[in-house]
Amino acid sequence: MDLTIHTTFLPHTDADASLAFYRDALDFEVRNDVGYGGRRWITVGPAKQPDMCIVLEPPAADPGITDDERRTIVEMMAKGSYARVTLATADLDGTFTRLQASGAEVVQEPTVQPFGVRDCALRDPAGNLIRINEVR
Repeated sequence: MDLTIHTTFLPHTDADASLAFYRDALDFEVRNDVGYGGRRWITVGPAKQPDMCIVLEPPAADPGITDDERRTIVEMMAKGSYARVTLATADLDGTFTRLQASGAEVVQEPTVQPFGVRDCALRDPAGNLIRINEVR
């Protein structure tokens, strides 16, 4: 098999704030921005990786999710325990400095983890955990 990761989904609670974070702070390009039924789905991704996408979507957009489940998801998002993505960069310190200057919520400054990876962690405007690994 020859598989690649094409698209992953992260929830957002404020489309404009999430767009500003991913487009302006992370420097991702906007690939699609679709509204439907008062909700908004925004597809972003790194310019140098046109086949890799993150879709920022309304939380619990699946119509099969109950109102109670939707509330639980929003509560978990607020705590930062619902969704996460791990990115990678060769310039962890420069990337961290830029994201910190953008006002992103810092969870962990760059550090070497006990398992050998050097990384940092931030939260996007919806509370999603964004870990960034240093690639050497």
